[in-house]
Amino acid sequence: MTLAFSESSSLPAAKPQFLDTAIAARLGMSDAPPVRILLLYGSLRQRSYSRLLVEEAARLLQLFGAETRIFDPRGLPYPDEVEGNDHPKVKELRELSLWSEGQVWCSPERHGTISGVLKTQIDQLPLSMGGIRPTQGRTLAVMQVSGGSQSFNTVNQLRQLGRWMRMFTIPNQSSVAKAYEEFDEEGRMKPSSYYDRLVDVMEELVKFTLLLRGRADYLVDRYSERVEAGRPLDPKTDLASLAMGLGESAPQQEDIE
Repeated sequence: MTLAFSESSSLPAAKPQFLDTAIAARLGMSDAPPVRILLLYGSLRQRSYSRLLVEEAARLLQLFGAETRIFDPRGLPYPDEVEGNDHPKVKELRELSLWSEGQVWCSPERHGTISGVLKTQIDQLPLSMGGIRPTQGRTLAVMQVSGGSQSFNTVNQLRQLGRWMRMFTIPNQSSVAKAYEEFDEEGRMKPSSYYDRLVDVMEELVKFTLLLRGRADYLVDRYSERVEAGRPLDPKTDLASLAMGLGESAPQQEDIE
């Protein structure tokens, strides 16, 4: 699901003069293609506040130069509920995860933790899938909505899951208390410190995703996995050696001597 919006009415809660809409340019990446962000939410209610918060996040991400996709979890089976990996909703979710460079996970707090709807989505993303890792090396922003006072139980659980899924979870996060008071009748977020924090989180997510672009594979390259695979470091193909100019085109030791 994508969101389209008009520049004149897209962000009524924001103060346009303070929005950084040139993040890539400020990082010296003016010609960089848009970062690809997948957003997941954790409630199937008709008026789902985790979905509304994700939609606000997607609007901000688009303004910051990102391309966004929001996964609709309706119809997604539980893990092991269906045999094989051919269920269309499972395939859709995994393909979107592979497409993404970064993700946003947003859940309501239920019984002090994340909802089953969001956990099911994460559980349908394997650590490894035919030699491809659908989450490893991607950036992650975590958010939660609460019906009562502010809590951080859910975002803390999401951070733990992100670490387990080998993702780079950004430092900032969003926790919206009494979420039913923070959205108007049209489902748009009202101006507040919660909204300001949401802007902070999405801005930071785009920055970290751009900074990690092209480097994530090396950052998640592990000694233990090289040993298990019998893959010794080779300066001709090693990511670190190539990054430092020590690859095949670099002068060899005998050439220097």
